[in-house]
Amino acid sequence: MLEVCLLGTGGMMPLPGRWLTALVLRYNGRMILVDCGEGTQIPLKTLGWGFKAIDAICFTHYHADHIAGLPGMLLTLGNSGREAPLTLMGPPELEKVIKGITVIAPELPFELNFEQLSGNHGESKKIDDIIIHSFPVNHTLPCLAYCIEIKRAGKFDLEKAKKHGVPMKLWSRLQKGEAMELEGRLFTPDMVLGEERKGLKVCYTTDTRPTEELAGFIENSDLFICEGMYSEDEKLQKAIDKKHMLFSEAAKLAKQGNVQELWLTHYSPALTEPEEHLHVASSIFSNTIAGKDLMTKTLSF
Repeated sequence: MLEVCLLGTGGMMPLPGRWLTALVLRYNGRMILVDCGEGTQIPLKTLGWGFKAIDAICFTHYHADHIAGLPGMLLTLGNSGREAPLTLMGPPELEKVIKGITVIAPELPFELNFEQLSGNHGESKKIDDIIIHSFPVNHTLPCLAYCIEIKRAGKFDLEKAKKHGVPMKLWSRLQKGEAMELEGRLFTPDMVLGEERKGLKVCYTTDTRPTEELAGFIENSDLFICEGMYSEDEKLQKAIDKKHMLFSEAAKLAKQGNVQELWLTHYSPALTEPEEHLHVASSIFSNTIAGKDLMTKTLSF
């Protein structure tokens, strides 16, 4: 099962009761953090999933409300006894930005691995069974949307295994995805598995205008977490100028992408009661939820 927690839902600045936008996902003991705004470690501590299991931190972009919490987070990881390398992913100039803000977090007891992602086309990285897809979006500086995907292999097919003459002693390991060689012959998982089954897909995007390409990137997501900076359609011109989204635009994107569920996040500081405006989005895409700090969901195959 894939566990998802929206750590914070604020944009631009933290408010009493609302931390800046960040997301954490957990699968088979591994954790992925997306964005790390000021104070992110506080809701993460409240959640109780721990810190040391974080395998990667993915940054959408380098505005302060999405990254300023990193130095404190790294120091906390170091003080928790972490020694394993930590992977950091983000758009171009990742290493330059990280080295700049971590001047105040020197002598970390673990290595930082930089995975700079292209700002021109999508890329995919894999951490164990977790596939991290990225896709460039339309903001005032290079910015990425992310999709976390868990693939699900097909069922064991006895007839297929017999057809390919696969020895019984190899069935279990092939079913787990291993390729095996026996007596000079290579046996692969596809010799014993049926068609790949539907997996799990969670997409996250903030700080962008809606685009046709983005609708394709989020297509058929089990959960789509999207910014709703402004609730009123009257603020369209402001959203265009600042390259953000309205509630209605997020809902239209969710509908176009045929997602299962939409969570709104990254609210303007002026939007103190987003629930009161939820109807703007739900009238377009009914399964819309106004995101709240520490909102959690478990997705199962």
